[in-house]
Amino acid sequence: MTDEMILGEIGFAGDDQVVPFEVEGLDARGRAVQLGPMLDAILARHDYPEPVARLLAEAVTLTVLLGTSLKFTGKFIVQTQSEGPVDMLVADFTTPDSLRAYARYDERALAEAVAQDMLEPQDLLGTGILAFTIDQGAHMQRYQGIVELNGSSLEEIARAYFRQSEQIPTEVRLAAAQLYAPGSDGEREHQWRAGGVVLQFLPESPERMRQADLPGGDLPEDVEHVDFEEDEEWLEAKALMETIADDELADPQVGSERLLYRLFHERGVRVFEPVAVRDNCSCSRDKIRSVLAGLDKDEIAQSVEDGRISVKCEFCSANYSFDPSEIPEE
Repeated sequence: MTDEMILGEIGFAGDDQVVPFEVEGLDARGRAVQLGPMLDAILARHDYPEPVARLLAEAVTLTVLLGTSLKFTGKFIVQTQSEGPVDMLVADFTTPDSLRAYARYDERALAEAVAQDMLEPQDLLGTGILAFTIDQGAHMQRYQGIVELNGSSLEEIARAYFRQSEQIPTEVRLAAAQLYAPGSDGEREHQWRAGGVVLQFLPESPERMRQADLPGGDLPEDVEHVDFEEDEEWLEAKALMETIADDELADPQVGSERLLYRLFHERGVRVFEPVAVRDNCSCSRDKIRSVLAGLDKDEIAQSVEDGRISVKCEFCSANYSFDPSEIPEE
């Protein structure tokens, strides 16, 4: 019996929907996602070069996989700061479903990297840091975890973060690709897609219990640290994750549920209600005006051009124009 026949009655989540799941036989839980129109809109807005777009697509995928696990109102931000041709990636998720993202790169340095065929993530990012930030609002303390950019891919760097912070054993798979199809004018059109899976070892027995929230969280006070990296169930789970091909993650014909079935059906995989994510920048005219109000008079004066102050949102490219008289003085 094929997986198509078994899964035939399931309402598939489709693109831009994060699918939570658990594998009871392996004491593991996680999330899977395929990103399509939302991701393509974010990348097309800035017309990023292919190497930059691919990196940002993976950062966006990682962000929605982790951000949709938040059980409170707030933000989850993934950001790199580095010295390579792509010196910054930012993906900003606001609960319950809003995502925006931006990449900054040096055109000359990127062109040199392309000419030298130095297009691996470590070449494009260079030395620096990857930061995970949880922001619960103005009256709550921010949580931030930082790891060095010393892996060959964002998924390896993410694994290093979870190892370094002594959290739950975690496996991450990320991939991005361009889907080409004939256009209405006969020309070939492309759409960016990406997919990812994050899996964590979360045994339910009290002597093996860990904090289940993703990411962050310390062990409960009455539970001692236990190294689960050699646990048989976790080793099996990791081995299954390693069988995922990059093209499976982004292939619209595979889908999150079908991929999870292929991986874990022998151990009893169970999927839950999907969580939608959307391209939705949080900028607004009032917020921009508030930022400008925090500048001093000299900075305001330097920002005026042809009698107006113009501001462009780096995330969504929206343009805002103000008369200097609109900016309240502190």
